[in-house]
Amino acid sequence: MIYKLKRKSKKEKTLPLIDKTGAIIKKKPDLKAKLDKEFSLFIRLRDAMPNGYFKCISCGQIKPFEQADNGHYINRQHMNTRFDELNCNSQCRHCNRFMEGNIQNYRKGLILKYGETKVILLEAKQGITRKYSDFEYEQLIKYYKALNKKLRKEKGI
Repeated sequence: MIYKLKRKSKKEKTLPLIDKTGAIIKKKPDLKAKLDKEFSLFIRLRDAMPNGYFKCISCGQIKPFEQADNGHYINRQHMNTRFDELNCNSQCRHCNRFMEGNIQNYRKGLILKYGETKVILLEAKQGITRKYSDFEYEQLIKYYKALNKKLRKEKGI
């Protein structure tokens, strides 16, 4: 017996989730991705100099704003520190992507920027689990969008 599999056509899309009031429900991954985008932009704008350049926290090189990445000292999988402003700093793409964060020099840069006590407290936060609600995601997205708008005007980027 031969079975023929029916393939989904490209036109067939899944319908959005709709609640009782008729509003479209956003899924958490969408909200997390949106917050990641806004938060990343905030970190890069925060660390940018008024001339449109930034200094990599790991290697110390000064590069154009367009080449900045949002580098995390503690990995993004730890939700408690994922959106922590102390944990995230501007890094050059080479350090962040190809040197796996250049963690040893990142730690030295954090100590210079914030002090050893804050870095030790940040490392202690790593073990604490955290789960964000949809409301928290939405509020954080609004907050960082407003900050980004303000920083773009200030820095002229």
